Amino acid sequence: MESIKEIYKIGKGPSSSHTMGPKKAAEMFKGLCPGASSFVVTLYGSLAATGKGHLTDVALKEALTGGSDTGIEIVWKPKEFLPQHPNGMNFKAYNAQGEMLCDKTYFSVGGGDISETGRRDAHKDVYPFSKMKDILGWCNENNSYFWEYVAKYEDPDIWDYLAERWGVMKDSIARGLDHEGVLPGGLNVRRKAYAYYQHAKSYNSSMQRRGLLFAYALAVSEENASGGTIVTAPTCGSCGVLPAVLYLFHTSYGVTENKIVNAMATAGLVGALIKENASISGAEVGCQGEVGTACAMACAAATRILGGTPPQIECAASMGMEHCLGLTCDPVCGLVQIPCIERNAIAAARAMDAAQYALMSDGSHIVPFDAVIEAMKQTGHDLPSLYKETSEGGLANLIHNKR
Repeated sequence: MESIKEIYKIGKGPSSSHTMGPKKAAEMFKGLCPGASSFVVTLYGSLAATGKGHLTDVALKEALTGGSDTGIEIVWKPKEFLPQHPNGMNFKAYNAQGEMLCDKTYFSVGGGDISETGRRDAHKDVYPFSKMKDILGWCNENNSYFWEYVAKYEDPDIWDYLAERWGVMKDSIARGLDHEGVLPGGLNVRRKAYAYYQHAKSYNSSMQRRGLLFAYALAVSEENASGGTIVTAPTCGSCGVLPAVLYLFHTSYGVTENKIVNAMATAGLVGALIKENASISGAEVGCQGEVGTACAMACAAATRILGGTPPQIECAASMGMEHCLGLTCDPVCGLVQIPCIERNAIAAARAMDAAQYALMSDGSHIVPFDAVIEAMKQTGHDLPSLYKETSEGGLANLIHNKR
């Protein structure tokens, strides 16, 4: 299984698959054709269906032409799906005489990752185990926690890497709470984070903490929706869940930076397991792969911070995903706003509830984490394509038809 560093990437929203991925692919392609004068990019399937709402065209232009409309043509083919993956894109480069120099097809396979095959490319295995049951066995045998498993197999710089991303998470919350106004895209969705933050401060005890949790998740998700800088956890569309939970513990409960980073390691391990054994791509398995994974990660982090044992952490992470099974990806007008922003806030609250629930048990439960993830993968593959980031079904279809 690959490093948990691949779960936490710093980038600009609103989508890891539709913004960060295409930009990375464009940069890779441009490097192959240094003498190119113009480009034609054809987007297929989900990338074409919701690309404009996800600022895919903006990302491509930024990478290929420095943001200019000159020298680039983008062709949208939302009804055509390449067989390898729903997020396909073809690049062609031409010289000044109109002769084609390069022709390459890439696939954005989730979390900002790019593949030439539509499958996740072979990666360096950092960890010896790729199943939760085996990691639990290691923890039991060595009387250790998940973060200690991470420390054993990652490079020593993992803690600096996670600390840097924690800093970006905090910055995104601060910016999100400071910014107000209407989000771009045409839905006229107003930012709510600041208002929720102010309302929360007027409550007492548990009501206040729950309100602050909502505000923090909204802050990050609204920054993402406006194209701001965030940390994938594991994707842009689900970037508000884990930071909200961690920030609440840090600011309201006095949890130290060291414990926060340990919790990020625990959460990253859960995210990496899901990425390895199923998918974190909304276009491939629906939002259960994005917000569902983020919820499971936040469940693990919260349980770790609250002193949970590895079995209790596994129980909470299972619960986080189990109750997101079947979650569709149906963004209205292709924007990462409705229901995405609100969904991040609710998933953060669910993570706190699951952590408390797991801590009241001894961690034993009937359906293990590995089985839940396999069920998510099968459910995702059974979902019709209109419920997987095409904005042709569910809320996207109903709301769009009424507008």
